[in-house]
Amino acid sequence: MAEEPPHRPSIHDLKPIAVPKLGHWIGGVVLAILAVIFLQVLVTNKNMQWSVVAEYMFSPAILSGLGMTLLLTVLAMVLGLAIGVVLAIMRLSASSVFQSVSWGWIWFFRGVPPLVQMIFWYNLALLLPEISIGIPFGGPKFISWNTNELITPFSAAIMGLAFTESAYAAEMIRAGIQAINAGQTEAAATLGMTRGQTLRRIVLPQALRIVIPPIGNDTISMLKFTSLVSVLALPDLLYSAQMVYARTYQTVPLLLVATVWYLVLTTVLTVVEHTVEHRLKSEHRAGTKKAGGIFRVRLFARQQEIL
Repeated sequence: MAEEPPHRPSIHDLKPIAVPKLGHWIGGVVLAILAVIFLQVLVTNKNMQWSVVAEYMFSPAILSGLGMTLLLTVLAMVLGLAIGVVLAIMRLSASSVFQSVSWGWIWFFRGVPPLVQMIFWYNLALLLPEISIGIPFGGPKFISWNTNELITPFSAAIMGLAFTESAYAAEMIRAGIQAINAGQTEAAATLGMTRGQTLRRIVLPQALRIVIPPIGNDTISMLKFTSLVSVLALPDLLYSAQMVYARTYQTVPLLLVATVWYLVLTTVLTVVEHTVEHRLKSEHRAGTKKAGGIFRVRLFARQQEIL
C-alpha cells in the first residue's frame, strides 16, 4: 500500500518573518534615547513649573478662552463648508459667469493669509464708514449700519477664518463630486430626477465619504488658526493665557497650559474623524453589495411605468 504524501502547508498559512536589520536597531535606540532625554527635560526642569500649570489648567479665565476657541472653530467650519458647497457647485456649473466668480473667490481667499484678512476686516471702517442696502449708484438707502459697530473683533475673526476655509473646502468638495461615477447621474436622470435632486440625494452623500478625511484635517487646522485672533484682542485660549502671564509673569507655565489644551482638543477631533471615517467605510462596504441590485430594480420598475 502506497504511503500518503506528507501534508504541505498552504502558502497563505505561512507568515513571513522580517529579517532584522542593523540600521533599524541603531535608529530605534537613538530615537529611544532622544525620547528619554526629552521626557527628562519636561519632568525635571524646574522652569516648567508644573504646579503652576496644574493651578491654571481649569481656571475660569482659561476655560472661558477655551469656550471661545471652540465657538470660533465650529462657526468658521460651518460657514466655510456652507459657502464651499455653493462655490463647488458654481465651479461645476455650465455658466461661465458662475465659474469665473467661484474661481475668483477661491483664488483670492486661498492667496491671502487669514491673519491679514482678519486685520483688514477689522479695519473695514477706514474704507467703508457705512454699510447700507439700497439702490446702487446714488439711489435711496433702505437700511444702513455703522461699520465700526457692525464689524466687531468677533465678526472680523469669523469672516477671516470662514472665508479662508470656504476656498479650501470648495476645492475638496469639487474633487469629491467629480470622483463620483458619471453613470450614476445618468441613471438618476432616467428615473426622472432633476439635477438638484440628483445632487442632494446621490452625488453629495457619496462625495461626503471622500471629503471627510481632508475636512477633518481642516477642522484641526482651523482649531489652531483660531490662535491668530489674539491680535484682535479676542479672548480665545491663547489670548486668555497671555492675559494671565502678563499679570503674573509666569510665561512658560501659561503657554504650557494652552499647549496642553490644544493637544487635548486636537486628539479628540482626531479620534472623532477616524471614527466617522471608519463608520462611513463600513457602511459603504455593506451597502455596495445591495446598492447595485436595488438601483437596477428601481430603474427597471421606473421604465415599466414609463412604458
